[in-house]
Amino acid sequence: MAVRLGLGLPQMRQYDLGRDVPDVARAAEQTGYESLWVFERVLFPEPATQGLYGIPGLPWPDQYRSVADPLVTLTLAAAVTERARLGTSVLVAPLHVPFQLARSLASLDAASGGRVIAGLGTGWSLDEYAAAAVAPFERRGKVLDELLDVCRAVWGPDPVAYEGELTTITPSEVGPKPARPIPVLLPASSPRALRRLVDRADGWMPVGMGAGKLAEQWREIQELAGERGRTAPFQNVLRVNTQHTPKAYEGQDRAPFQGSVAQIVDDLAAHAEVGIEEILLDLQGRARDAEELKDLAAEVYEAARAAGI
Repeated sequence: MAVRLGLGLPQMRQYDLGRDVPDVARAAEQTGYESLWVFERVLFPEPATQGLYGIPGLPWPDQYRSVADPLVTLTLAAAVTERARLGTSVLVAPLHVPFQLARSLASLDAASGGRVIAGLGTGWSLDEYAAAAVAPFERRGKVLDELLDVCRAVWGPDPVAYEGELTTITPSEVGPKPARPIPVLLPASSPRALRRLVDRADGWMPVGMGAGKLAEQWREIQELAGERGRTAPFQNVLRVNTQHTPKAYEGQDRAPFQGSVAQIVDDLAAHAEVGIEEILLDLQGRARDAEELKDLAAEVYEAARAAGI
């Protein structure tokens, strides 16, 4: 069976949110993309307290200077599409009040006819935490755990009741309910995060790190699932942040998914062999505008399908 392909929606500052998100979403669905995705960045610190991904000295990319709200972006896409699933990759859970986020996701799922995929993570930016988090950075894992509990409660049958550190829900009716159980996907690397993934999530959301490393992590997750008695299958969606170049990248230091369309497709094929079910392609960063993004998305899709992906 061919790998499902998804596309990252335009959220960066070179795009017109109200015009380009619906335009790209419609075009992607018509091209054949089976899912549409958003990510979350809430600010661009100058200077940053820490480097990108928490790596000292690694600069934040200019594209992060303005990133549209992920749920607003998905709502715009939901209104003009019929089939494509609508995913977050990822929402930084501690930047949201758990009850409100659970309700927003439920409403979007109800409105879209059951198309939401909730990718949730803990984030890494100390500056984003200082500005917007509901709890300190050191408690990020506990916040994610509570959010998962709150989502399960809010999305479940009434009356809803919950008592946690951040959230208290007295017995209440809370609606609308999702159209179907919303799958929750988590990235994971640390031992604690891997246990949370195996015990509490519907699936795994890794990033394109090289096929060898991806295969190693996938084996680790499957082994842990066996050890902890998990029998439910895992969904998985690979996030691919591309660095497209018009010509082939000829340097020996080429990173995965850097280079021409042909090179990107070669990397897609290698990663798909690991056992990945769905690949999210984020192509927006180097596109100058929505027309270029749509053309590139169509070219990559057609090349990938021609290669048997």
